[in-house]
Order: sequence, then structure tokens, then C-alpha cells
Amino acid sequence: MNPRRRLGLLGGSFDPIHRGHLHAARAAQAAFELDRVVFVPAARPPHKPDIVLASGADRLAMVGLAIAGEPSWSACGIELDRPGPSYTVDTVRELPAAVGEADDVDIHLIIGTDNLAGLMGWRDARGLLERVQPIVVFRAGEARGADVLREVCSGLPEPLALKLERGYLELPPVTVSASDLRARLAAGADPGAEVPGLVAAYIRSSGLYRPAS
Repeated sequence: MNPRRRLGLLGGSFDPIHRGHLHAARAAQAAFELDRVVFVPAARPPHKPDIVLASGADRLAMVGLAIAGEPSWSACGIELDRPGPSYTVDTVRELPAAVGEADDVDIHLIIGTDNLAGLMGWRDARGLLERVQPIVVFRAGEARGADVLREVCSGLPEPLALKLERGYLELPPVTVSASDLRARLAAGADPGAEVPGLVAAYIRSSGLYRPAS
């Protein structure tokens, strides 16, 4: 019998995608032996309803450029095609068919401690945890990373708490953030090595993140 394939799911605004996202995906794939990683840009994250984003088409295009050359990585616009807010539990249910995987593929949900802190407020959070293996990315030196994990696990049944603990993945600190990048780009600064060269070229040619004239 062939082992079930392991599919990593990395969602986010990707506004823009940067080296921190790519580093997390690469580390998760290596540590958990993922056959594939799918990047899923969010249409309108329910927890960030008032943030103005680059268009879904632009963010999906930037993701595609950022992962070019990585044969086991792909981008999926499933949430961009769905009206209204994006809910991860819906994406997990629909993703295998959308990317040509079997229904029983093992989905590994890659999240950071910022998302972990609010995880139990997500739609059908327990159902989501039952369906996926979380990979919780901690940055070395994060003051509250382990505390957040303990707090979330303390309110879960033991099998789900063990799932979260198994998914612990500590990475070196990364100083880049999408909000800082947007501010720098709006000021006319070059993003440097914080985004792949193809993404930087796309941002320049498309005029993204420039202040309104």
C-alpha cells in the first residue's frame, strides 16, 4: 500500500509574499517530509477585514513568481474565487480536489504563532484541527511562543493538544514583515533581498504599494 501523500497548506495575505514566507515553507517541507506545499492567498481574511490589500490577481501572480523553480510548490486561488470572507476550514475541505490530490491526502496546515493565538476563534476550529496536522512555526527568541502554545493546548482535548505539540517547528528569527515592506515600497525604497527578484520587478512594473497621487 502506498503511503498517503503529505500536502502542506500555507495561507496568508501575501501582500507581498517575502522571504519569511518562503523560509517557513521550505523548513516545514523538510521537517515534516511534505510531498508538496500549496500557497493559498486569502481573499478577505475575516480577522483583517479593514486592511486594504493588493488585488487578489496581483497577490496570486506574485506568489507564482516567488515559487517559480520549486517543482513541489504551487499556488492556488481557491479563496480568491470564493465570495465573502475566507475560512480555513472551508479551504481545507475543498483544497484536495482543487489541486488534483486524493480526498484522503494528509493536509499539514502551516501557521505562525500570531495565528495560533487566535486559532480557537476561527470558524469550526476543533473540526479544523481534527482534519489537519498543524505545523506551528515559532521564531527563535519569540517571547510568548511557547506560552501561546500551552494556552491553546490547555483548552483542547488531549488528542488535539498532542497534534499541536507534534507540529512545533522552531526557526531562526526573520526580521521582515509585509507591513514594513509596504511602508518601504510606498516611500520609494527598494525591497532588496526581502522579496525574490521577479516579485520586486512585478511590484515596480505594476506600481503596487505606491501612495495615491
